[in-house]
Amino acid sequence: MTIKDSRVLIKFSGEALAGENGYGIDTQILNFIALEIKQLIDNGIEVGIVIGGGNIVRGVSAAADGIIKRTSGDYMGMLATVVNGIAMQEALEHIGVDTRLQTAIKMEQIAESFVVRRAKRHLEKGRVVVFAAGTGNPFFTTDTAATLRASEIGASMLIKATKVDGVYDKDPAKFEDAVKLDTISYDQALTDHIKVMDDTAIALAKDNSLPIIVANMNEKGNLLNIINGDYSKCSIVK
Repeated sequence: MTIKDSRVLIKFSGEALAGENGYGIDTQILNFIALEIKQLIDNGIEVGIVIGGGNIVRGVSAAADGIIKRTSGDYMGMLATVVNGIAMQEALEHIGVDTRLQTAIKMEQIAESFVVRRAKRHLEKGRVVVFAAGTGNPFFTTDTAATLRASEIGASMLIKATKVDGVYDKDPAKFEDAVKLDTISYDQALTDHIKVMDDTAIALAKDNSLPIIVANMNEKGNLLNIINGDYSKCSIVK
């Protein structure tokens, strides 16, 4: 893959936007992410983005005690991703990056409806496309939505931007002897229940031969380094 013809999709968790508060949107983090994305655009990379909604509401958590139905909780989560998508669009356009927000649920006053051909055209014109509202269906995570959108737009890789520098055999925050796994097969991730993404997302990535790169979003310049072929600070599922 050459940097000039690369198209990537980057998945950010909603919690990543919350910073130390654990909820809401930290505008400093939002600005940092926007600057990292701008660096990619300035280098001719076509960028799609999916952001979770866990900093506002998680569908599964909302439905945990049975008061809210799972389907309603998931729709609440989808709307949370739209809130984050609007924030990301504003942050990117604030620094001069042309951006389009597309949603899987129609809301014309806020965003375009998702149309894959239109999304591809935006990308070809150098615009960032933020895909919000998940897949538009309950019972599917934003991990699955990210894998689906990456496959639909023909992305060369899916980067899952997290707070750690890759995948470990156990939680590095709890175990000092945790070992980083540089490369993992799709089957290993599924069989060993390595929580890179949920099983549906990994299976979809496998079916489409889509590499999943797990990397630290807080490492300045890391996204560009990965696309340039430097995998020293990440893990790859392929």
